[in-house]
Amino acid sequence: MSDATRAGAGGLPMVAIRSTDGAIAHVYLHGAHVTSWKPARDGDERLFLSERSEFRAGAAIRGGIPVIFPQFAAEGPLPRHGFARTSEWILDDVSTKGGDAIATLSLRDSADTRAIWNHEFRATLGVRVGGDRLAVTLTVENRGKTPLSFTAALHSYLRVYDVRDTTLVGLRGTKHRDSGAPGTLVKEASDALHFEGEVDRVYVDVPRSLTLWEPERSLEIGFETFPDAVVWNPGPTKAAALADMEPNGERHMVCVEAAAVQRPVSIAAGEQWSGTQRFRAG
Repeated sequence: MSDATRAGAGGLPMVAIRSTDGAIAHVYLHGAHVTSWKPARDGDERLFLSERSEFRAGAAIRGGIPVIFPQFAAEGPLPRHGFARTSEWILDDVSTKGGDAIATLSLRDSADTRAIWNHEFRATLGVRVGGDRLAVTLTVENRGKTPLSFTAALHSYLRVYDVRDTTLVGLRGTKHRDSGAPGTLVKEASDALHFEGEVDRVYVDVPRSLTLWEPERSLEIGFETFPDAVVWNPGPTKAAALADMEPNGERHMVCVEAAAVQRPVSIAAGEQWSGTQRFRAG
């Protein structure tokens, strides 16, 4: 464990970064997983983390921002959501820039990853926090001699007071499909998406900015390079079946994920791809 890290839940190493104005983010090396973000303006937690999350080797953390790579969900031959979220990443650097705090982590191919996905790669995750903003950037570099392709997402669990009083604005006219059904696209007709029961959709070629509205606050969600957005809430029935979801936890979360899933990303040998999800608390 480096000097920049400390033991977090389950004894797993994590790093806490703080901007000069007091904004905070927590990042676990397990999965390069952002588990907490508190903007400087009010210090309110803006990420949902289940009280029943498992913090142990081989298990995915329920909540925060899991890194989904190199496969989204079960849409392919690899393990569900790939291996990045349960892999041990390396903390490369902790720094400051313009008062913002930045953590950079990396994951490289190994015998274990090549047994699942036979490619040479280096993935990095950059986490930058300051003021009322959080930015998370995933970069994938092809270090092999042949092209590689993947799907990916930043599976952001956003904390809300009550999902029944929450709306997502900005998707009208965008086509979407149910997760697991990539061939059937339907145009979104609503000005504001409401969450009444289960929602599990992939929105394709989304606008570069969406807004999550609550009665007393808002969250602007920006997308760079990621073309898609996954919107998910399990609803009460499916949430109750999740062993690592706290009772009624689904009422206090909604996932709005930056994603590249409808069309796989392809990278030539020696090239790289990068995508960012940005949040601004209001």
